[in-house]
Amino acid sequence: KKAFCEFDVEKVARFNEKNIERLKKNAEIIRNDLKIRATITNAQAFIKIKEEFGSFDKYSWQFVDGKPIINKRENIKEIPAMTKESTAFSMDLKQRGFKFVGSTIIYAHMQAVGMVNDHIVDCFRYLTNKL
Repeated sequence: KKAFCEFDVEKVARFNEKNIERLKKNAEIIRNDLKIRATITNAQAFIKIKEEFGSFDKYSWQFVDGKPIINKRENIKEIPAMTKESTAFSMDLKQRGFKFVGSTIIYAHMQAVGMVNDHIVDCFRYLTNKL
């Protein structure tokens, strides 16, 4: 968080070669050149989405028709690594210039932000995330 200006997207989007070199020397982060550059590219693409849709949130929810997908998984083995929705989301992000946003990572994002409820039905979180 500290390395990327508290995740201030406007600041990260303006990072230049000097910032990249500083980050590549920072032992507290993954110092992969492609991933560092992708962070900057993704910040720039994120800003464009905010400008086009009003918010990244509004953009994101279109992939689930504006409401969470409530799955009824009986067993953790039933939870997929990706879905048609995460693949569509991923492909759209890539078309908009994002990097490192494959369908699997996007599905994990969708689960984390509540776009998908993949708690198994006997999990105490299943009912609390059904709203």
